Amino acid sequence: MRVLVAEDAEDLAELIAAGLRRAGCAVDTVHSGAAAQDHLSLYAYDVVVLDRDLPLVHGDDVARELAASGGRTRILMLTAASTTEDRVAGLDLGADDYLPKPFEFPELVARVRALGRRSAPAAPPVMERSGIRLDTVRRTVSRDGRQLALSVKQFDVLRILLQADGGVVSAEELLERAWDAHADPFTTAVRVTMSKLRAALGEPPVIHTVQGVGYRL
Repeated sequence: MRVLVAEDAEDLAELIAAGLRRAGCAVDTVHSGAAAQDHLSLYAYDVVVLDRDLPLVHGDDVARELAASGGRTRILMLTAASTTEDRVAGLDLGADDYLPKPFEFPELVARVRALGRRSAPAAPPVMERSGIRLDTVRRTVSRDGRQLALSVKQFDVLRILLQADGGVVSAEELLERAWDAHADPFTTAVRVTMSKLRAALGEPPVIHTVQGVGYRL
């Protein structure tokens, strides 16, 4: 899942980002409404964690513009304003969820995950193909009943391949969906992760390279 954290308090933004990364998300951070608008126009995010009181461009304006665009990015509005009227106002602007500060971090992660499920194309919580069973809720993977220990990136890449249901997924799409904005488009990260994923899945091989196009399961 790809998440943008738009929070003007840099320490808090990095704290949120670090926690979401530990939960398996690819996360970018920005500290103004203008920067949030720029990132949202450039990258396909599943969820934006949006501070309401952002400098340069107010968070309300970011939410209003994003909601009007009709895109799939879900909005979790994060703000110190916690009255019922504030929550109603935020939701009326187009936010999908509203979490007042201070908050408990496990709740934020759970809300981001819930919004991510609404953002992504509908997929079953458990996917199976070629003897591989991936549980997106428990984040577990097995092959022919044997439990596998995958890294966060290996899990995300395998999930994307399973969602393709036998279709080919390009390296560019994998990089866009499983890494953050700092990933170099010329990086070998996809190739290296794919090599390690193949090794973890074992024999016989189930991930095939379609030369010049991408990968399929």
